[in-house]
Amino acid sequence: MELLERLVTLFAENGYIAVFIALLLCGAGVPLPEDITLVAGGVIAGLGYGSVHVMVGVGLAGVLVGDAGMFLLGHHFGARILQWRFVARVLTPERYAKVQEKFERYGNRMMFIARFLPGMRTAVFITAGSTHRVSFLRFFLLDGLAALISVPVWVYLGYLGADNHEWLALWIRRGQNGLWLLGGALILAALVLWWRHKRRVACEPGPH
Repeated sequence: MELLERLVTLFAENGYIAVFIALLLCGAGVPLPEDITLVAGGVIAGLGYGSVHVMVGVGLAGVLVGDAGMFLLGHHFGARILQWRFVARVLTPERYAKVQEKFERYGNRMMFIARFLPGMRTAVFITAGSTHRVSFLRFFLLDGLAALISVPVWVYLGYLGADNHEWLALWIRRGQNGLWLLGGALILAALVLWWRHKRRVACEPGPH
């Protein structure tokens, strides 16, 4: 909770722009948890330093601009981006190969699933852009749909727990565990759909 308190102080002093910049840094792979950043934005709204509904909008903007920036950098520079120092810290060649393997298995669904897997987002978005596996529009729609689920959850949680830090800490832990479970459920659902599709294709009669 120490990080949360520092972020609350920073955001209370600097307002929406500080939240937006912090979320851009999250998207760039800086070791700053996106969920805690969004909760801190909700807390300052709950303490009267802003509107919670505006904060949700700022949160969505910061998350999507940050994600889109990583995708577009990957799209423009391709595999050369792996040589950049700040990228190399979050996307080693081994991890790049592993993310590519996941794309082979799950396809474009990775764009949606990645938002619920902390530590994976930046790597997935850079890889998607650099390998040209998905158009920017499709990426933005899938990532945006996932953000419409996750961002309001964290911001409104911070808003509701602004005056009760024990309750807030409990629900942050539950929320983080819940997102991991949701991510696992989404991967399982994707595998089931893929298996059913493969089975249906295998059962279809060939041309006579």
